[in-house]
Amino acid sequence: MTKTLQSGLLTESNMALFADYYELTMGKADFDSGNNAICTENYFVRSIPQGEYLIAAGLEQVIHYILNLRFTDADLKWLKESSDKSESSERDKLTPDMSDDFLDYLRHFKFDGDVYAVPEGTPVFANEPLINVTGRSIDIQIFETYLLNVMNFQTLIATKTARIVQAARGRTCFDFGARRAHGRDAGILAARASFIGGAAGTSLVIAGQYFNIPYVGTTAHKFIMDRSSELEAFRDYAKSFPYNTLLLIDTYDTIQGAKNACIVGKEMKARGAQLKGVRLDSGDLLALSKTVRKIFDEAGLHGVQIFASNDLDEFQIDQLLAAGAPIDGFGVGTRLATGANFNPLTGEGGPSALPGVYKHVERIDNGQVTVTMKLSEDTGKSTLPSRKQLYRIYDGNGQYVKDVISLWDEDLQNGEPLLVPIVRKGKLVYSFPDLATMQAKARTELARLPEPYKRLTDAAEYPVVLSTGLEALLEKLTKNRQH
Repeated sequence: MTKTLQSGLLTESNMALFADYYELTMGKADFDSGNNAICTENYFVRSIPQGEYLIAAGLEQVIHYILNLRFTDADLKWLKESSDKSESSERDKLTPDMSDDFLDYLRHFKFDGDVYAVPEGTPVFANEPLINVTGRSIDIQIFETYLLNVMNFQTLIATKTARIVQAARGRTCFDFGARRAHGRDAGILAARASFIGGAAGTSLVIAGQYFNIPYVGTTAHKFIMDRSSELEAFRDYAKSFPYNTLLLIDTYDTIQGAKNACIVGKEMKARGAQLKGVRLDSGDLLALSKTVRKIFDEAGLHGVQIFASNDLDEFQIDQLLAAGAPIDGFGVGTRLATGANFNPLTGEGGPSALPGVYKHVERIDNGQVTVTMKLSEDTGKSTLPSRKQLYRIYDGNGQYVKDVISLWDEDLQNGEPLLVPIVRKGKLVYSFPDLATMQAKARTELARLPEPYKRLTDAAEYPVVLSTGLEALLEKLTKNRQH
């Protein structure tokens, strides 16, 4: 029998099962024991892999998931059949039963709680509450895997891009990472997050269609090699794109490629067109960019721009520009779309992942509020109790001074509360801006963060403190646990 081919792509109709199984097993155990108290979970990031700040991204996709999550009859039928013990096997011993009553609960699932969150494009810091999700215990735990998957990834990529854009010192940066991203969803979401972080556009066309991100492209080496000569290839491309010609010049010999581009540039100029630029994709980018710039300037083609690619990141871009490389823009692929937490200049780094977590902090049952926290011998895994607000304090010039993590009902008169209402009683109350507005927010807010906290290496630690109320609660709970 011929196997039915599968695309492996998820759609809105089959997203409900994007959950780690323990979210369902805990839900069934809660259902069986009658526990469905109103709880709050916090999303926060324990530590920042590179630098001292993050750019929050991914919230729109999280809220879309929460508000549209529905278990279809096909989902529930599969859950029932895959957990049925009528035919025992070794796998069955690991798969608990899903009762009809609990499956019926999932069939009628609809989130009716509250979500408060920091808007996308906001600079944030380690251990700060970025999202509060409040709702029935069973319901809010179902969101964990999807929320963490989307927020951790997009925040990582938006932050990486912000660092790259900072290193580029006003030069244009593009996302070229789809082909190296960790999966198809990662490719398009990396394009989205990188635009929030400051990229001018992406090479991925579907991101242009889906998210209205500017999409760009030049040629590959294949186009050059498919002609009898490099010069012929350049001429063919210039005829098709008379005002948007950017030529890849390193297929054979970069210096000769620059000279051939000069020939085509002069021919274009004679017919009223214009060579926009050339791209370097290999070799010593510093030396080559200087030589190529000289070739074009001596030919009178001062307006031709030089773009560079080839496994770049913020450290290499910073080094190139510090050495005077006359490069006008960068295409960044692998290390952007994977959020590479690695410094190729020093060999220092770690996994390409953001350690964001989603933790229980408060429970309300029959009107009784109980704050909760995790205590661990590994202090890095301990959590702060209670539903919390995050305040930002500014100086007289609007620059960031410090952040204060407070209890939800504390009012810090001299600070701006960063967690805003997104969903109330299951209804969307927040108007999500377009991506250009998110990008502008990130750029404006980063300008308010003092330079010592933005250094690519050896950045100063931004002050994040606890409010007096939260400090007192933490001290009280810690003492109670010790006794």
